[in-house]
Amino acid sequence: MINEALLKPKSIVVVGGTEDIKKPGGKILKNIIDGNFKGKLYVANPKMEEVQGVKSYKNPGDLPQVDVAILAIAAKYCYDTIKLLADKKNTRGFIILSAGFSEESEEGGQIEQAIVAKINEVGGSLIGPNCIGLLTPDYNGVFTTPIPRLDPQGVDFISGSGATAVFIMENGVSKGLSFSSLWSVGNSAQIGVEEVLSHLDETYDPQTSSPVKLLYIENINNPDLLLKHASSLIRKGCKIAAIKAGGSEAGSRAASSHTGALATSDVAVDVLFRKAGIVRCHGREQLITVGAVFMHPELEGKNMVIITHAGGPAVMLTDALSNGGMEIPHLEGPKADALLEKLFPGSAVGNPIDFLATGTAEQLGYIIDACEHDFDNIDGMAVIFGSPGLCPVYDVYDLLHEKMKTCKKPIFPILPSVINVKDEIDDFVAKGRINFPDEKIFGDALCKVYHIPKPQPEKIDMPDIDTQTIRQVVENADNGYFEPVEVAKLLDAAGIKRANDKVVNSVDEAIEFTKKHGFPVVMKVVGPVHKSDVGGVVLNVRDEATVRKEYERLMKIKDTYAVQMFEMYFGEEIFIGAKREEKFGHMVLCGMGGVFIEVLKDVQSALAPVSKQEAQNMIRRLNSYPLLKGTRGQEGINEDMMAEQITRVAALVYTAPEIFEMDLNPLLGNPKEIVAVDARIRIEKD
Repeated sequence: MINEALLKPKSIVVVGGTEDIKKPGGKILKNIIDGNFKGKLYVANPKMEEVQGVKSYKNPGDLPQVDVAILAIAAKYCYDTIKLLADKKNTRGFIILSAGFSEESEEGGQIEQAIVAKINEVGGSLIGPNCIGLLTPDYNGVFTTPIPRLDPQGVDFISGSGATAVFIMENGVSKGLSFSSLWSVGNSAQIGVEEVLSHLDETYDPQTSSPVKLLYIENINNPDLLLKHASSLIRKGCKIAAIKAGGSEAGSRAASSHTGALATSDVAVDVLFRKAGIVRCHGREQLITVGAVFMHPELEGKNMVIITHAGGPAVMLTDALSNGGMEIPHLEGPKADALLEKLFPGSAVGNPIDFLATGTAEQLGYIIDACEHDFDNIDGMAVIFGSPGLCPVYDVYDLLHEKMKTCKKPIFPILPSVINVKDEIDDFVAKGRINFPDEKIFGDALCKVYHIPKPQPEKIDMPDIDTQTIRQVVENADNGYFEPVEVAKLLDAAGIKRANDKVVNSVDEAIEFTKKHGFPVVMKVVGPVHKSDVGGVVLNVRDEATVRKEYERLMKIKDTYAVQMFEMYFGEEIFIGAKREEKFGHMVLCGMGGVFIEVLKDVQSALAPVSKQEAQNMIRRLNSYPLLKGTRGQEGINEDMMAEQITRVAALVYTAPEIFEMDLNPLLGNPKEIVAVDARIRIEKD
């Protein structure tokens, strides 16, 4: 879909090019000229024969053959122009800057669809419409500034918003972050974020391609494509961070289960990114900072040393790193004492290493050398050095630059004095370095990067399940909740252990169940969705008299048409569920039952299918994980069995995509077994 004509054109026409550089058609022409485009450049303008020194054609039909057309004309004129260029001028790359398409009206959407159909017909590529353009090493095809000096080892940046792309680039350039390309996909009529990632993956060369991708996404149109190519790039050595905006809308649809209430579309984005290995960011500053962390050598451990001449920022950075799961190990012993002797009186080396406001470049060199060679419990260095404005600090930043070239352990420069030593920071950045001006934002970003999991395997081994029975049950079912007997068939087919149960329609049948399975038993209403809320669950029933009394009471509850009898099991209450999310497939959730899900909402999620390792990671990320392990004399649960049940639920919904939501709540877990004692499964066939 992304062709060579778009990326490396030998000729470009700006349709709607103008002398007025305050308009997109004028500014993009100027940017292309200023970028020293090496091919042939033309303008199509009905009123002019020359624009900014470039030959202009009043009639596009008079143009020579041209590879790329950049359109800065009204939406209503775009289709006819594109048809002419595609059919008559062999144009195969198109960038539509204009707005007024699907983002504005139904009529605009129809024009957009017609344009895409025509471009697809000739095998062309389309960026936009409603975008700022495309910036590559071959041409400055954007109408905005800044135009950064492109570096092949800089960041590939893909954005669904043109204005946001500008703001992010401004922020990044000011800090020293370099860029390799900018893709402003606008309405993503043909090429969206997913398609650009696919192209970057399929053309990736570890020697020449950018190692970092930053994304600003407003709509994920093809989650499977995003997952496939993002995880593939990361496995090849790339690092990816992304903002997914627009996730705060309340309740995309009414939900009738715990899973439905917890598994929102924004949670789906979280689990998609985690499965792919993408670092999710929640703002422009965070995205730029994570991208800047990516541009430094990777941390091989979580032990950081903070080197500072200012106490306050060091305390705030210590808090950020510690709260984010990093370690700030104490430094002591003969080597620490030897380092302290090289510093001014009053300095401290315990970590943070504080060499005072009067500390020198020479002393900073001693400290960095010691952290690099003398302390094995240090994996990375954060250096905080600003200035009260008393004197220049070129020597400090020059030393820092040299040490960053020779040290194997990553060094992260935090230079907060962006006014007092602006010239020195500019000089440092000009050497190809990046500044982290805020220690808290840096600390949070570093923690995010360090803790992001590796991508899940491309092919996940699913447990063996009885797919034939599952498909038979689902295909014979109508929309809505399954009856208990069908639920039992599905659980058995998926290999999910469940409590012995029976739906009874009389007291005598209830008594017969107790004679077969013994006491204690559990009794639940059949009919109401939320059984506990209507008093429809009775636990630990131990005699026939109670069975008779409770059966009569339960049958009087509204919407009840039967009673379900269960053997009574004991253990920790556990929850496993699944929910189908449009475009994403099924999210599988797990947690402890009871108050932990209902009030604290302590759950973890993954996209089906789920590997055993991913299921174990879900369990271990729970805040309640210490309780599942067992604490204060209480037995825990069999973690391996719980992970197995998660993978089986994932395999069930993967086999039966018609399942809309599913709750196993609770399962009862102990060291010997995990047993589902209540289950609801709802089917919705499209």
